[in-house]
Amino acid sequence: MNKKLRLLLAASALLLVGGAAPLFNGLLREREPAEIRLEAEDGELAGPSIGTDAAGYSGTGYVAGFVAEGDAVVFKLEAPKSGLYEIRLGYRSESGDKRTNLGLNGEPLGELVLKQSGEFTETSAGKAFLRQGENRIVLSRGWGYYDIDYLTYKETKPVEAPELDGSMVNKNATPEAKRLMRYLADSFGKATLSGQQEYKNLGWIYELTGKEPAVMGFDLIEYSPSRVQRGAQSQEIEHMLDWHAKGGIATLCWHWNAPKDLIDEPGKEWWSGFYTRATAFDVEKAMDDPQSEEHKLLLSDIEAVAVQLQRLYDAKVPVLWRPLHEAEGGWFWWGAKGAEPAKKLYRLLYDKLAIEHGFDNLIWVWNSEDPQWYPGDDVVDIVSVDHYPEPGDHGAVNARFERLVRLSGGHKLVALAENGAIPDPDQMKMYGALWSWFCTWTGEFLRDGRHNSPEFLRKVYADERVVTLDELPWNKNG
Repeated sequence: MNKKLRLLLAASALLLVGGAAPLFNGLLREREPAEIRLEAEDGELAGPSIGTDAAGYSGTGYVAGFVAEGDAVVFKLEAPKSGLYEIRLGYRSESGDKRTNLGLNGEPLGELVLKQSGEFTETSAGKAFLRQGENRIVLSRGWGYYDIDYLTYKETKPVEAPELDGSMVNKNATPEAKRLMRYLADSFGKATLSGQQEYKNLGWIYELTGKEPAVMGFDLIEYSPSRVQRGAQSQEIEHMLDWHAKGGIATLCWHWNAPKDLIDEPGKEWWSGFYTRATAFDVEKAMDDPQSEEHKLLLSDIEAVAVQLQRLYDAKVPVLWRPLHEAEGGWFWWGAKGAEPAKKLYRLLYDKLAIEHGFDNLIWVWNSEDPQWYPGDDVVDIVSVDHYPEPGDHGAVNARFERLVRLSGGHKLVALAENGAIPDPDQMKMYGALWSWFCTWTGEFLRDGRHNSPEFLRKVYADERVVTLDELPWNKNG
């Protein structure tokens, strides 16, 4: 009788008299995959140097000096078998949030955000499909000015998309909004809706692919009062109404030009007043002092766009409404003073538009993966991020997908609200990162042939797992 069988029999006998369940369960429990650690200083260095001045690193040092173009460190990973592996990275980023680029066996693996930390810490780099034997992960400069301590990897499984019931935070949601939300929930984990920003791109995509996207992105930018005062005009609502008549799904953001204090000088022109660099508007003061001029101007701006949103409500257009996008980046004024003012402003928008105005056609989309910035489950229907990787990087963006699943506790839809290069449907399936929809930004991201080649666009729009306009259930059979 072999040793393992004797142990199992002994454990079973102990169970009969009680008190041995932990032992028995321990014997039968699936063994946790072993984590393998690779020290960065032992990797192949192309430009960076080995540092030892900062305290708290593991091994004999860390890799520093990601400054010059081409600076990189290469890790060699030995995989016992082909499959998915969880990758984690030890790092330090003393001077603010940074971004680094990862590559695997000569192909892009994606961009990784390194949150500010004056001490060495660890972050998930997502999952990677490793082939049996040697694999090479390259970590290249990106934004630079950070230190890399180590990389770990261990076997893992794809994330499972949560099953959702399509419920909404607004219990008075219109039938049209409920129908759309129900469809998105039913499709989640099975298919990804194709999306494109800016209505003028519709014909170009159709000529190239023979298909039209299911989702079209629109922007309230030109309805901002500080732009209207300077002569801005817009047909965006007319375009949304036309798109709705075609049976398309509309998603809407607002590059909100600051209500006042536009700098308006070269490089900081008034029409770029949604950027932090182009305005001195203080959102923290506005949200902390309801009697301030800043707060009153915010309310006035909200009322101005409410006039336009009323037109969509009257026409029974359900809208994937994504205000205050990319707040955590800080490059837009609504995120310039940190998380708290941004969350307060988001909730103010919800109170004014959903409750006071009763725009029950809005489906509320939050656009950040950082838990510190999350405004709360009670005002968010869908969680999302914007992602602009290197041109031609069609990775699944699985690390960010999983962070959003964790952010919402698995209770919300997860969307790629803006993107440059489109994730490859094959990659999305492999990694289990089945985004509800993607929405490619306009201009070079669509048409330059580098971010998304014509061949790749045709492949995506022809993929049976990607939903196009004609495949939406209410558009079938005429």
